[in-house]
Amino acid sequence: MEFLQHNWYWAALAVASGGWLSVELIRSRGDTSQLSPVQATLLINREDAIILDVREQGDYAKGHIPNARHIPLSEFARRSAEMEKWKGQPLILCCASGGRSESAGAQLRKAGFDKVYNLRGGMMEWEKAGQPISRKKK
Repeated sequence: MEFLQHNWYWAALAVASGGWLSVELIRSRGDTSQLSPVQATLLINREDAIILDVREQGDYAKGHIPNARHIPLSEFARRSAEMEKWKGQPLILCCASGGRSESAGAQLRKAGFDKVYNLRGGMMEWEKAGQPISRKKK
């Protein structure tokens, strides 16, 4: 008890961070469309998921997930016919941080795509997880 009295700020920090982690776990548990880099890798390996990078050309050229298809979000409407052939396959969308790919996923779901996933945290999380990056054009 004496420890807590002298170090109340550490105890408060532990309670606050534990609460934050609990909220994040509960919030993400129901959303199966958000994938971590490890979950995305498993889906790629087990179900031949297609990675669709929706960033602009300059960002894509700086580094992308190996074998990722590149269709910038700004070109989605124009290139929709190109994506029709992937309708039955799992699609993992990625961008820099997860925002643009979330928007792209909503568009694809509206167009009738069922197996659409978002790489949570985008390329930032992918790199942070130590996953491979390619700079080759595809």
